[in-house]
Amino acid sequence: MSKTKLEYIWLDGYQPTQSLRSKTKVVRDFDGTLEGCPGWCFDGSSTEQAPGGSSDCLLTPVALFPDPGRKEAFLVMCEVLSPDGSPHPSNGRALIEDDDRDFWFGFEQEYFLWNPATDKPLGFPENGYPGPQGPYRCYQLALQTAWSNGLERLRNARQFL
Repeated sequence: MSKTKLEYIWLDGYQPTQSLRSKTKVVRDFDGTLEGCPGWCFDGSSTEQAPGGSSDCLLTPVALFPDPGRKEAFLVMCEVLSPDGSPHPSNGRALIEDDDRDFWFGFEQEYFLWNPATDKPLGFPENGYPGPQGPYRCYQLALQTAWSNGLERLRNARQFL
């Protein structure tokens, strides 16, 4: 019985600029196909996609890619639907005409780690500011890799509990 991590990824409802959201679902005996990705729900009140009293939103998988950074894992690109199955108002993908295949979409996930000892982003000098595109960039930061590996080890440990 194999287990696979499915990282469901969608756009939230924040305005004027949406952000990426994700959560991981661990499934058994995944067949590696988009059709094998179950729909999932989430609490839209934390993503500006629903009020607190009626916060259910649905994630519908629309594309599947092998996760280049993790073993036994896939990235599941999703669109957000309302509880009745209609496209959610934040779902700009629903406005794209299906017969137009010329669009290219891409996501760049950016984040930074905070150093509580200096109260600055990790890698910033204690006094002043770093130069442009300095070593504080998350993808250049060796500690970021250790941090990501730590999270992945935690997910792997939880997966087999």
